[in-house]
Amino acid sequence: MRQRQTESEKILWFNLRSKKLNGIKFRRQAVISSYIVDFVSFEKMLVIELDGGQHNSPNVIIKDESRTQYLESLGFKVVRYWDNEVFNNLEAILEDILLKASTSP
Repeated sequence: MRQRQTESEKILWFNLRSKKLNGIKFRRQAVISSYIVDFVSFEKMLVIELDGGQHNSPNVIIKDESRTQYLESLGFKVVRYWDNEVFNNLEAILEDILLKASTSP
């Protein structure tokens, strides 16, 4: 687990922590099986991943897809956002998270 959060993680975490987003409890840097996810609501079975530019490389894309498939096989819904989206369109991301959470268990 990383000790330091990225700037995008700090911003999103500020808006998710302490049940700030519609009373939904999120955890950050949570362990699920052999993976560490950026954010998760176990109640909603919702995983949120923030991706930087390194996630554009072919090898990382394949690893991300495999990771997503595995987490989905456990019943999680996985959503990914680019770091720059957090900086430029945070409100839309928060609305999308609420929408995804409302359609989760």
